[in-house]
Amino acid sequence: MLPAAAAELGEGPRTARLAREAIASGLATTLLGALGLVLGVVAIFGPTRHLRIDWLLPLAGVRFDVDPLGGLFIAVTGAVAVAVGIYTVGYAQREHWARFPMVVLPLFVAGMLLVPAAGSVPTFLLAWELMAAASLVLVLSEHNRGAVRFAGVFYAVMTQLGFVMILLALVLLSAAAGGDAFTTIAAHADDMSAGTRTAVFVLTVLGFGSKAGLLPLHAWLPKAHPEAPSPVSALMSAAMVNMGIYGIIRIDLQILGPGPQWWGLTLMILGAVSAVFGVLQATVATDLKRLLAYSTTENMGLVTLALGTASLLSASGAPDVAAIAMTAALLHVLAHAAFKTLAFLAAGSVLAATGLRDLDKLGGLARRMPVTTVMFGIGALGASGLPMGAGFVSEWILFQSLIHSPPDGNTLLALAMPLSVGAVALTTGLGIASMVKAFGVGFLARPRSVAAEDARESPMSMLTGMGLAAAACAVFAFWPALVAPALRGVLDALPEVGGDTAGVQLATFLRLPGIDGSLSPALLAVALAAGVLLAFAASRWGARHRPAPVEVPLWACGAETLSPRMQYTATSFAEPLQRVFDNVLRPDTDVEVTHFAESQYLVEKVTFTTRLADPVEQRLYTPVVGAVIALAQTVRRAHNGSVHLYLLYGAIGLLVVLLVAQ
Repeated sequence: MLPAAAAELGEGPRTARLAREAIASGLATTLLGALGLVLGVVAIFGPTRHLRIDWLLPLAGVRFDVDPLGGLFIAVTGAVAVAVGIYTVGYAQREHWARFPMVVLPLFVAGMLLVPAAGSVPTFLLAWELMAAASLVLVLSEHNRGAVRFAGVFYAVMTQLGFVMILLALVLLSAAAGGDAFTTIAAHADDMSAGTRTAVFVLTVLGFGSKAGLLPLHAWLPKAHPEAPSPVSALMSAAMVNMGIYGIIRIDLQILGPGPQWWGLTLMILGAVSAVFGVLQATVATDLKRLLAYSTTENMGLVTLALGTASLLSASGAPDVAAIAMTAALLHVLAHAAFKTLAFLAAGSVLAATGLRDLDKLGGLARRMPVTTVMFGIGALGASGLPMGAGFVSEWILFQSLIHSPPDGNTLLALAMPLSVGAVALTTGLGIASMVKAFGVGFLARPRSVAAEDARESPMSMLTGMGLAAAACAVFAFWPALVAPALRGVLDALPEVGGDTAGVQLATFLRLPGIDGSLSPALLAVALAAGVLLAFAASRWGARHRPAPVEVPLWACGAETLSPRMQYTATSFAEPLQRVFDNVLRPDTDVEVTHFAESQYLVEKVTFTTRLADPVEQRLYTPVVGAVIALAQTVRRAHNGSVHLYLLYGAIGLLVVLLVAQ
């Protein structure tokens, strides 16, 4: 009895301490986010602000230059951090977070806020590494699980490979410009050789594309996002991936731009392939957070496609339509941050309540977690790209830029634009299917497990964080004119691809330069609401003139009652699409037939199993990882523990460096 009583007495102080730490971490994250939001908005509408601290970093110092482009990404990161910080207060207590992740969470936000503010190469690399190291620590929060450790190692390797590429690109830029400040590099960009510009473009697209989750460097997303705590997943998917997009815009489009046509075409191809592949994997995924991770690859692919379209059109002499594509890219970055924050926070609410991510084991959450269900529905609607959703307007603007490219006899435009329209259309259609599956199977129908049946709604702090993200989704869905001044300020700071932005009007009616017709999301919402009310009134009026209803037993396929087995699972829902794209997905199927012991002719049960692995990971990363492991085992033989041998290695290395330097 004494140990039990001592445990009960100790539980109270431990719970109180956890609550205090959760509140402190959430408050620090929220305040940092609010500060970033305010500073970002001020930077968008004001002049470029400079700050230099020489003593903070040896030799180079630390330099910050915040302009409208950096301000936009700082504001987006800050807005996401505000919602995540409030959400974390309840989530950390419910999931019993350790102290270390709660300390690192604000540092992660600080690193992401510093990246767009960096005004020099050393400052940028320092902030980038702070962001990467903090995110890795947070991914490994639950390192006692093998899946988490594997995801952490994979993420660390991919992050450092991307960092090496970015480092090489920025060193080349600094050497060619004779300085490490971005303003100095931009001033000497036109004097750089074509080889240097091409090398920097290729390296930055690979390095920043890795952080953005573009193919084929996307493999860390579906591994790290599901295993990370849900607030961290929201920050990584809604804010951190934007840093990759920011790097492409800053280096390739602003400093080095305008580039040749093949630069834009390369970005379009990477974006289109990433979007289609990401949404295809999301369509067949059964893990809720893995599905959302692939959705991030899809949406970052759409953003990159829009950036490539803007670059290609600008290089082809169509600045007005390039401005439309650039508007679509920036608006989709904002919208994606809103609906992906909401979707991951809602998925975290489900995970905290049920302990499950498998859609095949969920269901019935609409009655048990009604607020979370509504929130996830809003996020899923935004990710599907349908009207009334946060992602609809930006995708509509992207379509317009692709459809209305100037017919001036440019063969490259004549081929690229229709193919891109097809890629975006396919992505949108499959995106709708994936979100219908996630929402319908995961939240509606009947629960498929005891955990789903016993689920309870999340605490108020978690619901408040989701509510803020839902409010942002409503802004982008119904009234994007609120962010139009900010977008116009950023586009005016990008003359290389911005063009004349005066004609891009995001008011009550969305009007684009040189394009007939307009769109009003607010009026679409009003019309839909009026239609629903009219249908409801008609049904009520008809009910008064209808004979009294007769109660009859519900048809249950010959059984006495309906059961969870009589409904679609996530696997069965995606099976027709899986068949269509069988050559791309290449599923590994297995049929196991179990016979009765009494007779081999009588079948007791048939088990059908389908395993869907990432084909890019299987064919690209698995051989590479195997080769690296084999090389490491070979190199290991040279490490016999002899200090004299290690000194010899060092001497040989120094001799090689001196010979190369001569």
